[in-house]
Amino acid sequence: MRTKVLAICLLLILTFVSVGFVATTKADVGEGEWFISYTVEDPNTGELLVDVDFEADEERILGSIFGGSELEITFTVDVGVTSPNTLLKLKTAMAHSNLEDTYWELVSQEYELTAYNPNSQDVQFYQVKGELTMKLYGRVPQNIAQEIPVDYRVVTLYGPAGETLDLIEVKVVTAETSEYETLFSEKEDELLSLKESGVDPGYLELYENILNESRVQADDGYVEAAIGMLNTLDVDDVPAYSTVEGLFLPVVGALVAIVVVLGIMFLRGRGKIQYVTMVLEDQIRDLEGLTLRASRVDRTISTSLESVKDRLKSIVGM
Repeated sequence: MRTKVLAICLLLILTFVSVGFVATTKADVGEGEWFISYTVEDPNTGELLVDVDFEADEERILGSIFGGSELEITFTVDVGVTSPNTLLKLKTAMAHSNLEDTYWELVSQEYELTAYNPNSQDVQFYQVKGELTMKLYGRVPQNIAQEIPVDYRVVTLYGPAGETLDLIEVKVVTAETSEYETLFSEKEDELLSLKESGVDPGYLELYENILNESRVQADDGYVEAAIGMLNTLDVDDVPAYSTVEGLFLPVVGALVAIVVVLGIMFLRGRGKIQYVTMVLEDQIRDLEGLTLRASRVDRTISTSLESVKDRLKSIVGM
């Protein structure tokens, strides 16, 4: 009889532990099951860089984060179920802040931590139902995102077996990427303005194609090429539909080809340079004819095409 009672007790204990374990591993990593909200600020200026609220389904990226950036991160962990024997751990890989004396600051004082050392890279707490809010101070390593943007993990929540329950990542960018994002945003606003002002549809199509292709190149890490594409959109006086009807569509085709070739120049190895140069020279000759035709209709378009032609000539050394 005693054996049966012990067996039943053991079964109940195992069931309880299993339920607690399932509760700690149900989270979708990075989807807000544990970290329900967080903000990232620049402690030097107080500028809000990132604001994420998973419960409200809101995410705002308001500023750029670079290698070496000092960060102040405020986050809330939602513990939905109590499992008193389950020990959870928060850990950061950031370097120690040069501005603050500690890594961690406990905001929700009612939530109890275990052997809390605010100057350690990790803190531990037992799984007790409630919300744990903390601040984390640190510095992104200088060597992060030297060439391309990187999703950098600033804090991770680990379960009792060392499994990752949830995490917070920030996008660390290069200065060049930040320049691209600013320029891209400006061009998007400019495109909306052009659509409202009755600009030729062919020009708008070209504009959108260049924006989209620049995004592809930037996402692939070719930020310099992407910036170059956006800079081709610097036209002071854009054509209205009535001015260029019957003329501008060939110009669009030529400029699209030029943009593609410029992208190829950035992406291909030396073995393709001779071929690319030959294609560019053909495009330059086509542009000369288009420039002559455009000069008879609209001097502004002619001047813009002349500028593009001169830039291409400087590239190939003509």
